Amino acid sequence: MLVVAIPTARIKDWESFHDVFASTLRFPDHYGRNMDAWIDCLSFPDSMTELAIEPGEVLMLDLGLVEDFRTRCPDQYKAIVECAAFVNSRRLDSENWSALALAFR
Repeated sequence: MLVVAIPTARIKDWESFHDVFASTLRFPDHYGRNMDAWIDCLSFPDSMTELAIEPGEVLMLDLGLVEDFRTRCPDQYKAIVECAAFVNSRRLDSENWSALALAFR
């Protein structure tokens, strides 16, 4: 399992949301900075991030103290939860599947 800590304390709005994810997960320069592009990057991590995720492996995004983030940025929090589920459904349909997990504290 590959665990990546997401510094949610730095997220204040959609712009900072995409800044944090693009830099932390090393999305490509052409990242579209919207949730469709976020889904694409996490659905195909071998070609859309610099993270090495092997088939069958789990990528866990550690969102840290999530209550503060959920209260401060409810739209972004909801988007992560919903889009992570979509990423997993897309990944499971792939022959080289891997899973995306979210960790909360």
